Amino acid sequence: MMQADLFADEKRDVELGPGAAILSRFALDAADALIAHIERMSVLSPFRHMETRGGKAMSVAMFNCGAWGWVSDRSGYRYDAIDPVTALPWPDLPTLFLDLANRAADALGFGGFVPDACLVNRYVVGSRLSLHQDRDERDRDAPIVSVSLGLPATFLWGGHKRNDRPARHRLFHGDVVVWGGPSRLVFHGVDELKDADHPSTGAMRYNLTFRKTR
Repeated sequence: MMQADLFADEKRDVELGPGAAILSRFALDAADALIAHIERMSVLSPFRHMETRGGKAMSVAMFNCGAWGWVSDRSGYRYDAIDPVTALPWPDLPTLFLDLANRAADALGFGGFVPDACLVNRYVVGSRLSLHQDRDERDRDAPIVSVSLGLPATFLWGGHKRNDRPARHRLFHGDVVVWGGPSRLVFHGVDELKDADHPSTGAMRYNLTFRKTR
C-alpha cells in the first residue's frame, strides 16, 4: 500500500475562480488536534450513512457539530438542530474549528465568518461525493470553508451548470478550500477515494465543511 502524501508539493495555493481558492497546508499545524476533536465528538454523535431522497445510502459517512446539522433522508435535505440518531443537540463547535474557519475565510477576503454548522465527513476507499451545489443554506453571502485531513483526494471543481466539465485538483492533508461570492454556487464534488495509508488517519480521509446556514 502506498504511503500518502509522499509526492505532495510543499506549497501550491491554487486560485479556482473569483472568491475561491485552495489554501495549501493552511490547517496542517492544527491537523492532529482537529482529528482528536473529531474522534471525541464521534462518540457523542456517531458517524452514519445518511439516505438520499431516493432511498440510497450515501457512500460518505458523516455527523455534524454546531447549532445546526445537515440532514438527508427520503423527505429531502435540510438543517436540523437535533441529531436524528441520538435525539440530542449536535456537539458544540470547538473553538479551534471556529478559529480555523474564520482565518481561512478571511484569507480570501470574507471577513467576520462565523459558521453555525460543520459537516464532518469520513471517506473510506471507494467513497465519493457526486457533483452538487450547496443550496440548503439561507445565508448564501457567507462562503464555504472545507478542510482536508488524512488521505489525499481528487477535488472536482465544475461550473454553474451540472454538465460543466469539472477541473480536477489534488487535496492533501491540511489543505483548505474556500469558495464564496461569485463562486458560491459552483458545482463541486470528490472523486472516488483511492487505496493508500496515511500516518494520521490510516486508510481514511476526513473532511470538515463549515457553513453559515442562517
